[in-house]
Amino acid sequence: MTDSDDALLPLDAVRPPASSKDTKGAPVPAPERPVARVAVDSPLPHLDRPFDYLVPASMHETAEAGVRVRVRFAGKLVDGFLLERVSESDHEGRLTPLERVVSAERVLTPEIAGLARAVADRYAGTLTDVLRLAIPPRHAKAESEAPKPDKPAAAAEPPEPGGASEAPATGGSESAWDAYPTGSSFLDALRKGRAPRAVWSALPGGGGWARAMAEAVRATLDGGRGAVVVVPDGKDVALADGELERVLGPGRHVALTADLGPAERYRRWLKVLRGQVRAVAGTRAAMFSPVAELGLVAIWDDGDDLHAERLAPYPHAREVLGLRALRTGAAMLIGGYARTAEATQLIAGRWARPIVAARTTIRSLAPRVRPAGEDAELAKDQAARQARLPSIAWRALRQGLESGPVLVQVPRRGYLPALACQHCRAPARCVLPPTRTAGLAPHLRAQAGGHATTTIPLGAAPGELLCHGPLALRGGHAAPYCRWCGRIDADWRCPSCGSPRMRAVVTGARRTAEELGRAFPSVSVRTSGRDGVLATVPSTRALVVATPGAEPVADGGYAAAVLLDAWALLGRADLRAAEETVRRWMNAAALLRPAAELVVLGDAALPAVQALLRWDPVTHAERELGDRAELGFPPAVRMATLTGAASAVRQMLDEVRLPPDAQVLGPVPVDESGQERAMIRVRRGGGAALAAALKGASGVRAARKTPDVVRVSVDPLDLI
Repeated sequence: MTDSDDALLPLDAVRPPASSKDTKGAPVPAPERPVARVAVDSPLPHLDRPFDYLVPASMHETAEAGVRVRVRFAGKLVDGFLLERVSESDHEGRLTPLERVVSAERVLTPEIAGLARAVADRYAGTLTDVLRLAIPPRHAKAESEAPKPDKPAAAAEPPEPGGASEAPATGGSESAWDAYPTGSSFLDALRKGRAPRAVWSALPGGGGWARAMAEAVRATLDGGRGAVVVVPDGKDVALADGELERVLGPGRHVALTADLGPAERYRRWLKVLRGQVRAVAGTRAAMFSPVAELGLVAIWDDGDDLHAERLAPYPHAREVLGLRALRTGAAMLIGGYARTAEATQLIAGRWARPIVAARTTIRSLAPRVRPAGEDAELAKDQAARQARLPSIAWRALRQGLESGPVLVQVPRRGYLPALACQHCRAPARCVLPPTRTAGLAPHLRAQAGGHATTTIPLGAAPGELLCHGPLALRGGHAAPYCRWCGRIDADWRCPSCGSPRMRAVVTGARRTAEELGRAFPSVSVRTSGRDGVLATVPSTRALVVATPGAEPVADGGYAAAVLLDAWALLGRADLRAAEETVRRWMNAAALLRPAAELVVLGDAALPAVQALLRWDPVTHAERELGDRAELGFPPAVRMATLTGAASAVRQMLDEVRLPPDAQVLGPVPVDESGQERAMIRVRRGGGAALAAALKGASGVRAARKTPDVVRVSVDPLDLI
């Protein structure tokens, strides 16, 4: 540090002693390396750097790199991580001593510290924000528990031949990778300690991907290295956990999810940190698992938006794992039934190689897809009319139920999430009188008054405010309610024509299940969605109604499936709408038995339907990448968004020093609340410069204590 940094140091570090001669009570420095460089827990971007503190002699043994510490910063006691100890400090003044070492456990390894710094720089964030994501909160009881006397993971012996937990021969005919021409060579490279990078297009079939992932982990462990597998949600973790247990044997891996609870999660994380296990499977937080001698990082279904962190600086698991593979020399595996444009970009740049099965193998395992337009003729019998299905879908359901469970995918959750006037088709909206806002909760009251409050609807009494929230139904006998302010509107009348009757615009999963139950009264109907996700279903006859991503795995596979409302997925105002539709459809279709009938309610001429019909996600992804390159959208370019109050966004755009080739799009209004968003794009090689410029501008605003916050997001998923 230099003298110019004094304003950013802790107050005690820049304040001279009361008397330069009176040093009574001053701490005695440690005999060796008396200076500790600490990453202080501060969200302010202009303070995103280490600060030097004095290591007292009493903490010489415990204050090692990677431990949690408490320090005095700007007059307050704050948390921090000790990054390293050095002999001298560049600061010429008196150093403030460490207050205490919270724990002697070295929770921040050098590899994770370097990775966190790289992630923060890539996403224009701060180191402490990334460390909050990387290191779970301390649980003192779990930390104090003595480690179990298990053998270290590196020396763990494989299961005995013929035992219950014997692993299949990864190079033999039983391997899940034998179906891919380059699969065995990929495993051999992992076993020999090399670092192959691959984008894997998985074959359809229930939990087959989990077995293949487990075999890749086994090959990595056989080569003396560790592995990290990241999957979207808890349902996928359960599948991966079961296969790893079967392939590796007991006690050789841990599964990390948020629903474990703080104590158990921290206990398992410590087993990885202490080297008791060297294989981890979990949701996105597992991407920072401190696995020693990392040899493989793998991600399943990288297009799922659950892989994108919701907290600043909003990193994506695929990008973090890619950085980690580069920094450690580890192999990387990106797998999925569909393929994202980002994975296709990696192949196009020769950073990774594809692993794809032969077309004959794909055709033998894929379902038979039959498209049906939205205007297809309804079945003539009463049951079909009740279920509102075209005849082709009705026949698929009926024939499939003769031999097992049938899947129905509904893009929208709930009962009737969108309503309209039955007479004039005008959307049913909430009109909230001002006298009624007084009884609402504060957040609902603010929401009710934050949407076009000066607009008076046709037919409304003078003085009424327009909440303008969409009306919905929770059940067949419920009154309509506003999805924004929560008000029940039992006396609703259309402001345009005065009709009190409504019709459904969008049908949710629960209403679909109710209609199918009436159409198939002798068949059990099960639902899987936000209110409860089923992991598996038996092979008995049943109708399974699920929202995308919540489809349970059927024992033996589904006998048939119907994908409803293609327009709801393809018609979204989103750059990734087509890619996301193909991903959701293929994830559901992969759960079917080979050659089972799959009906999709969409036009056969649509590229997304064609990709499903031919089971060819590769061509669709290459076309998506070409279109985005032509239009100048990610991943062909690097892009960042600035979102906040209109004046704040415009002020930041005026002040930031953007790279010369940067293009600014906008700003444009985000909604009616006054928020605006600007997009900034640069060539792929200019991403680091763009992130540095945006972080510098955020630091200047923070140093000035500018009240309006501007959210900076680099390569966001939600580009509309």
